[in-house]
Amino acid sequence: MSLAIAGMGWITPLGNGVDAVWEQLLQGYEAIAEKMSEQFSNRSYNAFRVPESALGRLAPHPRLRRASAISRFAAAAGLQALQAAGVKVEPQNAERMALVFAISNGGVIYTKRFYRDIVEAGAQSASPLLFPETVFNAPASHLAAILGITGATYTQVGDSAVGLVAIRMAEDLLTNEELDYCLVVGAEEVDWLLCDAYRRWRLLRLAPPVEPFNKTARGMILSEGAGAILLSRKGPIMIAQTDAGAHYRKRTETEEIVSQTISNLAQTEVDFVISSANGTFIDEAECRALRRIIPDAIVYTAKPAVGESVGAAGLWQVILGAQALDRRELPPLLHVTSTIPLRVPASRTALTKARHAIVLSCGVNQQVAGLRLSIP
Repeated sequence: MSLAIAGMGWITPLGNGVDAVWEQLLQGYEAIAEKMSEQFSNRSYNAFRVPESALGRLAPHPRLRRASAISRFAAAAGLQALQAAGVKVEPQNAERMALVFAISNGGVIYTKRFYRDIVEAGAQSASPLLFPETVFNAPASHLAAILGITGATYTQVGDSAVGLVAIRMAEDLLTNEELDYCLVVGAEEVDWLLCDAYRRWRLLRLAPPVEPFNKTARGMILSEGAGAILLSRKGPIMIAQTDAGAHYRKRTETEEIVSQTISNLAQTEVDFVISSANGTFIDEAECRALRRIIPDAIVYTAKPAVGESVGAAGLWQVILGAQALDRRELPPLLHVTSTIPLRVPASRTALTKARHAIVLSCGVNQQVAGLRLSIP
């Protein structure tokens, strides 16, 4: 079935609000990296953090008093999406809305604090306040309670493609006529420990910039924030097709899986692609597949500007695609340091006749997924 995007919410290192962040991207701005350090290591990392001002309008709520950053990001984005759609969750319609939460690394900050206390002072020091924040479905629980959603609530765990997998699940849920909407939210919080893990996996670079589609994969910069999309059955931007893709076992298999996903989504005209290129091995796989299958499509990624937000990344890509179709333009692709055999927007680029876009999401932990956006 086709899905419609009724409303969107966006919390990023460039601030909050779909229109505000979009305008900064159009102007060629990028987030400012913040250095992160840890007391038990002399190694530091750079990451794109959400500024405190981005949550300044988030109303206080008892569930958020001790909630982790990831839950606060999710709440802010979810509320924005509902407000953009003009939808209020009230007792008479609370059961007619489902929630699907996409998450990757979870509440890393509180999880680290919880287990560090145990290691340093013993099991008796385990905090009953911190423990609930260590489970992956904690943000979804907070969000459902804050918004008043009493319909089905699910948490999907994965890599950067998990947001698109969550949308695929929402598509299945909305085949139930008892549901009017499904809110899909993806969120991520960044911590030194997370940066250290990705460095050990040889995926992280120590400082910006992120150089997309470079001949040498120099690595990504982690970021944080949230994206939210309220899905319904009618609207100006349609998710015409979803593709759950597949998993690759080895990096050498990535291009094959990406190619199959693109082929499934490119049965009709494609005007542009929102890529997941982030400075890692993903870039080469996507570049080769796109060049072979849809060489005339314009290709854009925002990750040089806002970083790799992992659990939130897929939702951010969908927001980018929907905005580009609605506003009929693409931001400039930043930090292109070598000749790219693709059509990329070197500057702010008009898309006066664009009606169809592909969102392609390839995660570093072996998941590939995609979807097709269209204007009816």
